[in-house]
Amino acid sequence: MDFVVTGPIFEWRGPAPFFFVAAGEEVSADLTELATGHSYGWGCIPVNAQLGAVSFTTSLMPKDGSYLVPLKKHVRERAGVGLGDLVTIRMELTKR
Repeated sequence: MDFVVTGPIFEWRGPAPFFFVAAGEEVSADLTELATGHSYGWGCIPVNAQLGAVSFTTSLMPKDGSYLVPLKKHVRERAGVGLGDLVTIRMELTKR
């Protein structure tokens, strides 16, 4: 199943900075319904994703009833995007 997420890149600071895009309410509701068959633990869902011309694999992370799409440094650099940029990410659920 394919999903499209559009939103700004934001930073969460922990021991190291992490960058995410929030999946939004509608997409998160759909993902929640499918999580049981795809989640491999802690509610994380593996996906193949596309940001512009950059393809990558990652795992969506549940957060407060929603899902976050992590964007690693090498993905952001290759796509030429950064903090605050509005991006569109296409995703396909996978199984681990």
